[in-house]
Amino acid sequence: MIIDVHTHINNYHEERVLSLENSLDNLTANMLENKVDYSLVLTSYKVNQHRPSTRQVVESIIGRKTLGVVSGISYLHYDHRDVREIGEYLENGFIKGLKFYPGYEPFYPNDARLKLMYEMAIEYDVPVMFHSGDTYAPTGKIKYSHPMHIDDLAVDYPDLKIVICHIGNPWIKDCMEVVYKNENVYADISGLVLGDFEEKFERYMKKEIEEMITYAGDPNYLLYGTDWPISNMSSYLKFMDQLDLAEDKKELILWKNAAKLFKINLEDI
Repeated sequence: MIIDVHTHINNYHEERVLSLENSLDNLTANMLENKVDYSLVLTSYKVNQHRPSTRQVVESIIGRKTLGVVSGISYLHYDHRDVREIGEYLENGFIKGLKFYPGYEPFYPNDARLKLMYEMAIEYDVPVMFHSGDTYAPTGKIKYSHPMHIDDLAVDYPDLKIVICHIGNPWIKDCMEVVYKNENVYADISGLVLGDFEEKFERYMKKEIEEMITYAGDPNYLLYGTDWPISNMSSYLKFMDQLDLAEDKKELILWKNAAKLFKINLEDI
C-alpha cells in the first residue's frame, strides 16, 4: 500500500494550459504506473487558469476513489464566502485537510487571522498542512516558512494536527526538534528535489531522514509525499527503497500514518 499525501495538479509550465481533467488523468496514470494506491491533491493559495479552485477539484474527482482533496487557503485573500464553503466541505467530508502557504504569502503560522480556520480543523478533526522551507518561486520570503514557527502554533493549539511539508528542507534538524517536541506535529518528505533524485543528493537526504528518525523515534509522525508533478514518483519510490529502515517502519511512512491521520477508508479504494 502506498499513499502520497502531497500532489498538485497546478500547471507549472505556464506556456501551455492543461485542462483539469487532463491533469487528473495524468496524475492517476502516474499513480497506476508506480503502484500508488491513493493520493491527496493539494489546491493552491491562488486561483487562475493554471491553478484550479478547491470547488473545481472537489467536483472533478467525483467517481475517482483513489483521490482526495486538501484545500489550499490564501492568508491574504480568504473571505466569508471561503469560510462558508470550507465549512460545508468539511461537514460533508469532501476535503481531507487544509493547506497554508507561508513563504509564498507573508505570514507566520500563529497569525490570529487564521484562528477561525484552525478552530474549524479542530472541530472536524482534519490536519492542517504548511509549506515549509525553501520556496519553488524565488519571490518567496523564507523567513515565514521556517519550521521553527510551527512550534508556537503546536503549543497554542494542542488539539490541532499539523503537518510540516517538505520536512522543512533545508532546516531538517529544526523540523526534527519541532516534531520530536510536539505530539500533534507530523512532517511529510515531499518536494525534496525537482524531477529525479541525483545520486549524491539522494545519499545526503537518506542520511538526513535516517538521522531524523534516530532522533525523533519511530516514524509515526512521518508521511510519504512527492510534490508531483514537481518531483518524480518513480524516483521518490526508489529513494524510499534506499532508506535503512525495517519494513514495518517503511509501512508507517508509506501509508499507515497517512491513513490514520487523514481518515482514509482503505476499503473504498
